[in-house]
Amino acid sequence: MANVRSLCLALLFFLVHCSLSSPPSPELNVGDSASDAYSPPYYPAPKGGWLPNWAEAYEKAHKIVSNMTLAEKVNLTTGTGYFMGPCAGQTGSAWRVGIPNLCLHDSPLGVRNSDHNTAFPAGITVGATFDKKLMYDRGVGLGEEARGKGINVLLGPTVGPIGRKPRGGRNWEGFGADPSLQAIGGSLTIKGMQSTGAIASLKHFIGNEQEMHRMSTVVTQGYSSNIDDRTLHELYLWPFAESVRAGAGSVMIAYNDVNRSACSQNSKLINGILKDELGFQGFVVTDWLAQIGGVSSALAGLDMEMPGDGAVPLLGDSYWGSELSRSVLNRTVPVDRLNDMVTRIVATWYKMGQDKDYPLPNFSGNTLDEKGLLYPGALFSPVGIVNQYVNVQGKHDITARAIARDAITLLKNEDSILPLRRNDSLKIFGTDAGPNPDGLNSCTDRGCNRGVLTMGWGSGTSRLPYLITPQEAIANISSNAEFHITDTFPPNVSPSPQDTAVVFINADSGENYITVDGNPGDRTTAGLNAWHNGDDLVKAAAEKFSQVVVVVHTVGPILMEKWIDLDSVKAVLVAHLPGQEAGWSLTDILFGDYSPSGHMPYTIPRSESDYPSSVGLLQQPFGQIQDTFTEGLYIDYRHFLKNNVTPRYPFGHGLSYTTFSFSAPSLSKVTPIDSVYPPARPPKGSTPTYPTTIPAPSEVAWPKHFNRIWRYLYPYLDNPEGAAANTTKKYPYPDGYTTVPKPAPRAGGAEGGNPALWDVDFSVKVKVTNTGTRNGRAVVQLYVQLPTTLGVDTPSRQLRQFEKTKTLAPGESEDLTLEITRKDISIWDVAMQDWKAPVNGEGVTIWLGQSVADMRVRCEGGGGCSVA
Repeated sequence: MANVRSLCLALLFFLVHCSLSSPPSPELNVGDSASDAYSPPYYPAPKGGWLPNWAEAYEKAHKIVSNMTLAEKVNLTTGTGYFMGPCAGQTGSAWRVGIPNLCLHDSPLGVRNSDHNTAFPAGITVGATFDKKLMYDRGVGLGEEARGKGINVLLGPTVGPIGRKPRGGRNWEGFGADPSLQAIGGSLTIKGMQSTGAIASLKHFIGNEQEMHRMSTVVTQGYSSNIDDRTLHELYLWPFAESVRAGAGSVMIAYNDVNRSACSQNSKLINGILKDELGFQGFVVTDWLAQIGGVSSALAGLDMEMPGDGAVPLLGDSYWGSELSRSVLNRTVPVDRLNDMVTRIVATWYKMGQDKDYPLPNFSGNTLDEKGLLYPGALFSPVGIVNQYVNVQGKHDITARAIARDAITLLKNEDSILPLRRNDSLKIFGTDAGPNPDGLNSCTDRGCNRGVLTMGWGSGTSRLPYLITPQEAIANISSNAEFHITDTFPPNVSPSPQDTAVVFINADSGENYITVDGNPGDRTTAGLNAWHNGDDLVKAAAEKFSQVVVVVHTVGPILMEKWIDLDSVKAVLVAHLPGQEAGWSLTDILFGDYSPSGHMPYTIPRSESDYPSSVGLLQQPFGQIQDTFTEGLYIDYRHFLKNNVTPRYPFGHGLSYTTFSFSAPSLSKVTPIDSVYPPARPPKGSTPTYPTTIPAPSEVAWPKHFNRIWRYLYPYLDNPEGAAANTTKKYPYPDGYTTVPKPAPRAGGAEGGNPALWDVDFSVKVKVTNTGTRNGRAVVQLYVQLPTTLGVDTPSRQLRQFEKTKTLAPGESEDLTLEITRKDISIWDVAMQDWKAPVNGEGVTIWLGQSVADMRVRCEGGGGCSVA
């Protein structure tokens, strides 16, 4: 979401375009050129509540919503406005029926702009662990801290962007450049978060792959991500489907257009795919100021808008609020649609148990002072206690350290220089090893790159409660370390032959409302190079020292060609974005208390030209940017494999201080696939029904003696009777609009899609043995290769599963089991609008390895397995 503190920028967000209509079509379409891209209409919005596991929550919601007034219903769908409460956004309340203002707040790695919270490692770091338990545990920690602060909806996890563009500013918020890695990381995070009662808000739906030009302003339109139907389903939608299946309570809509239709009112995306095909039962919320129309977005399936303001914030107007009340009274928005909007919100509130002693907000995202304005955006605001300084950290530092440690990825280790000994003579270089000289949290939303890089910048951040820097941690362990916290190599350093240089470099990025060192979110100025002359620092150290260890903190791919092959550069560790435990997690690995077990969640290229040209950043001064995804399924490692390009380090690569062998592989069939397409989906169950009569206008009349706060957004009308009577002017409904429900899509049937898609087709077992001399953990990555009989071009290898061993002592083994579902070996059939798989898995090849380029075991779908 955009930063609530950036008012000056927000005042430019005058959103000027609306969804373009196109001829009806069953699927999203990208033609021969960007001008052919369109997103077909899909109306009406499907109602929620038809799945058994949501039935109890919807039954409770139905009883409450049946007793709510029009004003109360509108209140729960509409934000109260910028700075109109303690959270990044909050809805109005319905206290008469027991529902408070709902607090929505960032971020996906910790509670933003708060106190006494944990700054967990970023999503990309979590992905690098390839550890499902840690993914879940971090979700639990996030949920516990959100609940402890009184946050109803924590805005995360992030599974979009997926990392299509290596320079993309927010790739680090997600789990890696692969749909399955994103899906597993996202779904486990959601399960962990929501086990605590906090509602997860899965984001950003969908195609938000670069930061620049994502939003519409007075002079330009946000870019259009033009994605063909198959690519959408097999790549970008994949992690959303898995996360919906995990029970996500909320989905956040992206800023950009998809196929020339704004995500916030793209009926095909929200109504057709998310709510109908994927069976999403929760509520859909905008990103902050992403809404560009009132009636249009309501009809397209939007359920809640944030932060509530209209095109220009802090003017006291809204696309919804009183305008939604007016639209219901004059029959433009069907009562049925409003009832479903509110029912979805209330049902999610009940589903997570937030009706049972859930705390109210006890913090302020606007100030750290104990007392302050209750509504900072108001012209005149009452003052009160805004921060109670509730400590929600618990023992989450243990989880944070474990993630940061187990994500550290050893790329190179010549002569087994690592681990270091505690008495080694060390010379440490680089500001990335030390603290921010201006203070721990001196840069709002991490909007600078000073000191060790713990996270990128933007709304996906949190304040650091403390920071253990590498400098502090190394000094705590070694009395033989000399520190040069500078990015310019000191001329007076005279190394001795036994010295080892440890050089710290980094690469940063973030959200577009902040520009850091000339980079407006995306890495425009820096490219894929190290920041602060990091390459030169490494080369200078390599000229002086015979042993150099490079430690990299980075948001994503970083070029290493200027120094990686230098004789002196013996070892490279990628520590990703470690959060508050940066130092301890690093020394755990650096000095050998633990063996590194992280693996790369993206590819590291030799040159930026190794990528397809279509994934570069796009800029143009006027008109809407058409970003056509011409590379299709071939992003990251899929592209490198297809084009026989050898990267510097492949996706999934990661070394250890020990070695592992794979043995005794076996393949068993579990649920035979006896047809190309899944069996018929289950029929939809019933949904809550309400009277369709228009509410009495008096329900949205201003209450008597009401103390109105200027700029606060209310559902009330000055002349509700006039609004109800004004039905002569007809709303120009979009082409294809109807109130007649569409037939249930054959690919649907449950949360995430047809439940048969998750039938386990194959089960693969393998024994992993530690064949080295040190303790360590291994990651087994499973890739599928689909047969040509499916009739379409398909990547030669696609990650579908992974498992991580426990810590194995030398000689110790562990048997791992990895399961492959029907969907894992399916392709999206555009004509049939369903998932197509080879019967009995014939022709499918399953690979097990330690990276996409290091295959150890091969299994044939129609036969057995062999060790390579």
